[in-house]
Amino acid sequence: MRLAAEVYGLPRHLSQHPGGMILATRPLIDCCPVVPAAMEGRQIAQWDKDSCADAGFLKIDLLGLGMLSAVEECVEHIARHRGQRIDLSRIPFDDPATYATIQEADTVGVFQIESRAQMQSLRRTRPATLDDLTVQVAIIRPGPIQGGAVNPYIERRARLREDPAYQVPYPHPCLREVLDDTLGTIIFQDQVLEVAQAFAGFSPGQAEGLRRAMSRRRSLAAIERYRSDFIAGAARHRGADEATAERVWKMIEGFAGFGFPKAHGAAFGLLAYQSTWLRVHYPQEFLCALLNEQPMGFYPSDSLVHEAQRRGLAIEDVDVNASAVKCTVAGGGEGPLRVRMGLGYIGGIRRQEVEALVAARHAGGPFGDMADLAARSGMGAAGLELLAWSGACDALAGDRRSALWQAGVAAGSHTVPAGTQLALPLGLPQAPHLPTLDRWERLIADYASTGVTVSDHVMAALREHLDGVATSAELAHLPHLTPVCVAGMVTARQRPGTAHGVVFLLLEDETGTANVILPPGVYERHRSAARAEPLVLVSGRLERPPEGMGTINVIAHELRALTPPAEREEAASVHPLHPAGETPAEQDAPAQAHRPEDLPALGSDMRAVAPAVQSFAAGRRR
Repeated sequence: MRLAAEVYGLPRHLSQHPGGMILATRPLIDCCPVVPAAMEGRQIAQWDKDSCADAGFLKIDLLGLGMLSAVEECVEHIARHRGQRIDLSRIPFDDPATYATIQEADTVGVFQIESRAQMQSLRRTRPATLDDLTVQVAIIRPGPIQGGAVNPYIERRARLREDPAYQVPYPHPCLREVLDDTLGTIIFQDQVLEVAQAFAGFSPGQAEGLRRAMSRRRSLAAIERYRSDFIAGAARHRGADEATAERVWKMIEGFAGFGFPKAHGAAFGLLAYQSTWLRVHYPQEFLCALLNEQPMGFYPSDSLVHEAQRRGLAIEDVDVNASAVKCTVAGGGEGPLRVRMGLGYIGGIRRQEVEALVAARHAGGPFGDMADLAARSGMGAAGLELLAWSGACDALAGDRRSALWQAGVAAGSHTVPAGTQLALPLGLPQAPHLPTLDRWERLIADYASTGVTVSDHVMAALREHLDGVATSAELAHLPHLTPVCVAGMVTARQRPGTAHGVVFLLLEDETGTANVILPPGVYERHRSAARAEPLVLVSGRLERPPEGMGTINVIAHELRALTPPAEREEAASVHPLHPAGETPAEQDAPAQAHRPEDLPALGSDMRAVAPAVQSFAAGRRR
């Protein structure tokens, strides 16, 4: 135990910070121990970030933001297709349509305010200025949550909208100036220092020492010493009683080190506004740029596509005669703009092969058939088969199975030994009669090849089998506490450390998305399905907040896998949707599927091909 106590808090292993950089006035090798990094020519300091800061190095955290690249690409698309040069520093920052979109939480794909937690709060905070957005992007962080700032801030904003004369309460009168922008709550990291100085009389050095001690959380003795100094300083400097001083201390104790500095919040708030403005006014270009920057943000590409389609945007599937390597914006003139999926979305094909295919099409014109594609693209048999299975060759062969057969024949006929003559684009023999893919097989093929399905939705394909199961759109019309059964594809799984074991699922169907909350007991009973199943069926009760005060949730009682049926008996991997012993004729009778056990769990290929999603803060996982 003594040895364990001595090593407690020491570094356990060496790892590399994803964006950390330190600067010194002389070579680092003369200042601290360094080791070679995995990347050639890079070095890693063996000290951790806190030790580097203590030694006086300038420490910088360089963030790579995919949204910056997406915004830049979006501006380029606008110039190319609309002839408009957009300077994002000169756009109107009081645009009513942009703020209306934000206040309605219609923010899928938008920087920083697209998560479900942000959407929940947007309907309540209703940001109307850039200053409001600065607070908004900072509020859904562990610091403000643990410090008890979120609910008071939201409630006070609501009170001020109803009654502009409402007097915001402050922990102490001296903190009015410090906490005025955040309505008496601590939301920004800077405010920890300002509160310590204004309330407890700390010097700037003492305040910074407090912030460091609390952010590191390594020395309980050091934190306790600062606490004693804080309580004593508040009494001496402001005449505050111990209860008031303790209350203010608790506000900063839960916060320090886990929140944004205000400058960080301002920069992120500005980018949140700019991305929303582009999404509102140039939706096709913005979606195209988002798809080209994936993986990024909260939602997989499939969800971005379906959400855009619900807003009326036209998205076209991959096509060897129309698609570029990346997604593109097409159309214009008299008709609306469209987004065309890029061939780079097809998994398993090397980028060089796709680039060669596009170059051959530009040089020699559209491909006439599969033989022409095989001859001119230079793609091997495996690549041709992947193109065929994705649907990119449907215009050449009619359907995917025919394209797949022709791809195999064409690839074989154009395999020429090295040093011999070049292959000629000879015609292909007539394909045998092949059954076309049914609806479910097409969905599986889409997800297996590109991870995106443009022409259909998995839940639309299953809807006829889900009597008694509400769509996400229907939830909006149901009363509070209504027993409901919902089903959908899981697009996010979250279990925040601040949620005390509660798990949040986001389910998507053909009409929208539904928030599902799994209490700890429900999650533990159904953790296997909650963690791994791409399609789930949930029964619970509807939780509807007061009008304009949040989003609708389903509090789950039961959860199980929803495994889809085959539409044809030829699909060997799945089975008809009727319980064992029940005939198809009996299945036609009205169903009473109000509980998950009312629907059978059947075999499925969906588990293997479902899009990777945000899963328990570990990035996108299948």
